[in-house]
Amino acid sequence: MSGETGLRERKKQQTYRAISEAAIALFLERGFDQVSVAEVAAAADVSKPTLFRYFPAKEDLVLHRFADHEDEAARVVAGRPAGISPLDALHHHFLDGLARYDPVTGLSDHAQVLAFHRLLYGTPSLVARLYGYQGRSEEALATALGGGFAARLAAGQIIAVQRILAEENWRRMAAGESAVAVRPDAEAAARLAFDQLRRALNQSNQ
Repeated sequence: MSGETGLRERKKQQTYRAISEAAIALFLERGFDQVSVAEVAAAADVSKPTLFRYFPAKEDLVLHRFADHEDEAARVVAGRPAGISPLDALHHHFLDGLARYDPVTGLSDHAQVLAFHRLLYGTPSLVARLYGYQGRSEEALATALGGGFAARLAAGQIIAVQRILAEENWRRMAAGESAVAVRPDAEAAARLAFDQLRRALNQSNQ
């Protein structure tokens, strides 16, 4: 039975990826608003009801790439080594992302990543739905920080800082700068941002 379950799960993942890849290819070619869900379903060779079982809304066809990162900050805080503060753990994690040119940090000049970001930030409905993902990130991080009003305030500030850092990196990528050239500035900006967070959160806890 476990083999059958594993096979079904693999098939589901294959279908999930096929639908997503077909959708993003169409959106990049023609624009998000110019492609219908029916066209995506046809391109992926699935029915509309099947598509909606995997992706409840059209925007999710694009933004599912952020779903795996919704609780990333919370996981970093929960899994940090003993003696490391939540902010230090998150700062180190962000710097590691910059070193890997992780698209989530905005520091990636790969052509496909740039095209995806142009699609995302150039489509108001996608930007609006992205805030929903960020809101869930805040909730998960607040829980990892212990819950309560103070934790919610801290989580909101942390997620906002990470978003601003990524958007600034993406802005420079979109302007044609290279990720390698921008990385030192991105690391300096991250240090400044997390230093300000430490001061602000320490003051708020006094």
